[in-house]
Amino acid sequence: MSTPFLTLRTFQIMPTYSTLEIEKDTNNPRIARLLLNQPERLNAINDETPREIGAAVDWANADAEVHAIIVEGSGKGFCGSYDLVGYAEQNFEHPCQQEKTPWDPMLDYAFMKRNAEDFMTLWKSPKPTIAKVHGAAAAGGSDIARCCDLLVMADRARIGYMPTRVWGCPTTAMWTYRVGPMRAKQMMFTGDLINGKTAADWGLATLSVPVEELEEATLKPANRIAGVPRSQLAMRKMVVNQVMLTMGLEQTQMMATMLDGDTRHNIEGMWFRRHAQEHGFKSAIEWRNGGRPIPEGDEARLLVREIEAKQRGQD
Repeated sequence: MSTPFLTLRTFQIMPTYSTLEIEKDTNNPRIARLLLNQPERLNAINDETPREIGAAVDWANADAEVHAIIVEGSGKGFCGSYDLVGYAEQNFEHPCQQEKTPWDPMLDYAFMKRNAEDFMTLWKSPKPTIAKVHGAAAAGGSDIARCCDLLVMADRARIGYMPTRVWGCPTTAMWTYRVGPMRAKQMMFTGDLINGKTAADWGLATLSVPVEELEEATLKPANRIAGVPRSQLAMRKMVVNQVMLTMGLEQTQMMATMLDGDTRHNIEGMWFRRHAQEHGFKSAIEWRNGGRPIPEGDEARLLVREIEAKQRGQD
């Protein structure tokens, strides 16, 4: 976990990771650039990504020269959610996709809470963090973006959490704190994506600009922030974060992470998983995101039993 009490160093070897890169900006070494770097997978989150985000943030916080951190994605977008195709289509045991019954909610909670804590290193970092979003910041990708202190988006970029329709709950629970209760409910009830202009209008994004201006628009506040002493930045951030903590952020995240596991293991979540196993993940998300009524209750139980019977017949 990032902490203001890390030992500061004036020189560090650049670390290497499998899902991202971090280095100092070539024009201003007081800014660190954290690049999600799996463009062939739309920078989708795998089991290593959260740990590496936490480690990269710690690296930046331990460097005395760095004063601010920009988080961005390579390729077509910022981050296209968790890399779920392999999980959803396969029948195997994972803490977040348990086939054994009854399932153990604490296994799921422990795994996802650690992921949430790694994302939250961006929020807890004593050095300000700025998300630079183009393309999509979807589902888990939106968690990463919303954990940053500032959010600069391209006008046509999209952000949202589609799995709230079925099979997911935002574990960082930042929507209410970023857009207020009414807008948060709108996003949670619909699973819709909004563009950069709307995000800026709502106060979710700091600003929205044409994509060709995104780099300059992100560097402008980053360069200004980087001129402020580290201790001054840490104190200001501590004051604002304490307001959110007093409002119950940590308790809300605990509940959200528990409910995230429930959404994947209750009957509607089981239907989504079985449908993905039988018809492919693309078919499952097209059903979920397209607005078609999602099977629930006894209807979902019937469909799950039918698919499971077919799976047993194929064994």
